[in-house]
Amino acid sequence: MVGRLTGVVVKRPAEAFVSEEKIEREWRGLGFTAAPDLRRSSQEFARLEEILRQEGVEIFYLPADERTTLDSIYTHDPVLITGAGAIILQMGKKERDGEPAAFEDALKSWGVPVLGRLSGKATAEGGDLLWLDQKTLIAGRGFRTNREGIEQLQEILRPPGVKVLAYDLPYWRGPAEVLHLMSFISLLDVDLAVVYKRLLPVAFYWLLLERGIELIEIPEEEFSTQGCNVLALSPRRVVILEGNPITAGRLRRAGCSVYELPGSEIAFKGSGGPTCLTRPLLRRPV
Repeated sequence: MVGRLTGVVVKRPAEAFVSEEKIEREWRGLGFTAAPDLRRSSQEFARLEEILRQEGVEIFYLPADERTTLDSIYTHDPVLITGAGAIILQMGKKERDGEPAAFEDALKSWGVPVLGRLSGKATAEGGDLLWLDQKTLIAGRGFRTNREGIEQLQEILRPPGVKVLAYDLPYWRGPAEVLHLMSFISLLDVDLAVVYKRLLPVAFYWLLLERGIELIEIPEEEFSTQGCNVLALSPRRVVILEGNPITAGRLRRAGCSVYELPGSEIAFKGSGGPTCLTRPLLRRPV
């Protein structure tokens, strides 16, 4: 989660949102809080691309695809990337069912091997899957990631020697509103994380402390503005959404270099921040 990012998959608003007509047709049914503006979305996304290029990250672009919706701008969710290849997931949000297959087609075109795929009733989304280290994957079991999904991930990842540890997520506001594991934790370094403690499963909290991971808490008022949704470009070089000044200040005091990304269109309206907008493909191990 924190090694130096060298390759990332994104999908620009032009390919995800496509047109004002598509936006108007889909935004309500997908649970967006309002219709994103296509022009302003592209401007905000261009800032993310600028940050990535400035950090020397190679960007891989997902194309427009009729199987996908506005949600496909959040490229973190349809696949899990491992050292042995990609795992093609199945989405817990039925409106996103077409995304994994579309993503797999792109991965094949780039020569990325597929390690495995979920099947049957199994569901798992990338936002519920957090690498604690190269051999430990944390899975949040909730409305988007179910028991079958976690069990299949355990089977797929057993040969590479990866342990999958599952923790139940809270009900929060129910199945209609997304709450991923990474809604309340992001790793910033091997020994540093930003968290919203009120939602942390207690057993997971103790594991973090046992691992010697320092926890930076976000203030209550910055949970709704995704203060926990922080992308690590490399250890302690991070991207956070604008509108979280207290959290950004705490990160800087912990030794982080912080980019602040505008997100009124690409983040807040669709409830997805910097981690959601990116699917890291290549990282240098720490």
